[in-house]
Formats: sequence, structure tokens, C-alpha cells
Amino acid sequence: MAVSVESRPPVTPPDLPVHDPDVPIENAIIARLSRNWGRRASVKRPEPDLAEFFEPDRPDFPEAMIPFRDHPAYLRLPETTRRRLRAWGWIAFNKNVIDIEQHVVNPGFQALAEDAFGTGLGDMFTVAATQAMVDEQYHTLMHFNASVATRVGRGWALSERDLPLCLKVRSHTHALGEATSVRDRALVGLGYMTVAEISINALLELVAGDDTVQPINKTTADLHSRDEYCHSSVAAELATIVFHDLSATDRTALLGAMARAMEAFAATDFTTWATILNRERVPDAERIIADVRADGNRKRVLQDFRGLRKLTTAWDVVDDVPFDWSTTISN
Repeated sequence: MAVSVESRPPVTPPDLPVHDPDVPIENAIIARLSRNWGRRASVKRPEPDLAEFFEPDRPDFPEAMIPFRDHPAYLRLPETTRRRLRAWGWIAFNKNVIDIEQHVVNPGFQALAEDAFGTGLGDMFTVAATQAMVDEQYHTLMHFNASVATRVGRGWALSERDLPLCLKVRSHTHALGEATSVRDRALVGLGYMTVAEISINALLELVAGDDTVQPINKTTADLHSRDEYCHSSVAAELATIVFHDLSATDRTALLGAMARAMEAFAATDFTTWATILNRERVPDAERIIADVRADGNRKRVLQDFRGLRKLTTAWDVVDDVPFDWSTTISN
């Protein structure tokens, strides 16, 4: 039975990324998104130049996020090569975010906006889901602009088109391919979208919390992260409405999809890193990747799933999620 509109919790639709107009770099990033947005198709105005904030002596990406940072073959590389690999890391990070927004999050919100589960979502919830999709396009443009700023600042091509779809999207696509019905596909989409929206803050904070990286990069991640605190609550509220209206079988399918998504979000994308090493013609690239894959002490990239544990605890199903919570920060 659908939950009545009156009994549902309020949803605050998202807006432009939260920023401080008195902070020049934040203002420049947002201005590129919002200035004349409604008329941009017919009137092109000059936009702030992010290049003025580029600091060539700063790394583009946290060294701690490079999975082979301690490998002897990596440490033997010239600093110029390591600098390019860090820049590639940032391009790949942005592509990862963009891929998730375009292939996982927006389709998930679209399904909710269309009431794919027949829960009788009213106008307020449809508006919230639809505005979230608009907001995700702002985030996509923010991260693309940040990649452009890196290419311009470094004078290197570093095209994201040379990289594969990110691991999260590949996992999502594979799970959709295994679904045997339209309903099952919708449950897979909801599971992956919920995981993405509630856990992406932790991913963004890996860059936003690093004071050593490029100011543009740090600020881009920080602005996006602030927005996702709103999005995570919207996603959680919408998922909760759907969850309580599901059958036991559908709930099991949803939790299974969420567990699969968490595994993908926590894992290192070795396919992308192998592509980067090969494009840069790094010696012993295959051995580097193989050694890191085989390292039993290697930590997960994303370890903070506290938001998802809180959500599934509220649903009273935390122990039914087929995921090893002990491998992550979840308390």
C-alpha cells in the first residue's frame, strides 16, 4: 500500500551548489555555471578564467589516492612522469564522478520522478527528484571545467575520452544486464543510485580534505560535497518511501543491489589505472597493477559507509544486507 502524501517527510529540493560568494575561487567556479545559464544557448558571455587560480607547483591529485604510490617501480619514475600520473588521477576522478552522475544517479532519479515503483509519489517528490537531476548536471559541468583547467594549466591533452567507463558504472551495467524484468532493473537502479548519493560525500572528501592539492581541484570537490549533503537526504527519503512499499522479495533484491554497489564503490578501479599507465608507457605497468591487486594489506578506496549503515539500520535490515560492514568505517 502506498504511503499517504500527508504522512511523508518533507523534501527540500536542491539548488545551485552551496558556495561563499566572498571566496574568489568558489565564486569563479559557480559563476561559470550560473552566469546567464538561462540564456546561454543564444547569448555567450565571457566567463571567469579558472586558469588564474592554477598553481603549477601543487599536485593535481592526492598521492595517497594513487594505489601504487609505494610500489618500487613507481618510486623509480622521474618526477615529471609521476606528475603526469597525478594529473591523470584527477582527470580520472572527475570522469568517475561524471560517469556516476550520468549513468547511475540521474537514471535513478528519473525512475523515481516517473514513479517507477507505483508508490504514488506526489508533486513535491517529483519536483525534488527532477531538481536533483538538474543539480547533477551542474556537478557534471563543475568537474568537466576542473579537468579543462588542468589540461590548460599543464598544457597536456589528458583526455577523459581515452579512459574506460568507471568501475561503478561497469558494475551497474553488469547488474542491469543480469536483471530479468523491468521491475528488477528498477530495483538495481534504485540500489546503485542510493549508494551513490549517500556515499559520494566520502569520495569527494578524499580530495576536498587535502590541503596540498590544486585549489581549483580541492574547491570543486568541496563545493560538490556540500551539495551532496542535501542530495543524500533527498535520496534517503525517497528510497525509504519506496522500501516500505516493497514486497519481501523486492526488498531482498534492493539490498542485494545496494551491497553490490558498495563493493564497486569501495574498490580500486584497476582497469582505469592500467589504461593510464599504458598510455604513459610506464615500464612494468602490468607488474605494478598485478602486485597491487595481489596485496592483501591494500585498503579499500572508499571506506566510509556510515550513512548507508544508518539508513539500513533505520529500515531494520542492516544485518540482511549481504555486505561485510567490518571492512569499512560504518559505525
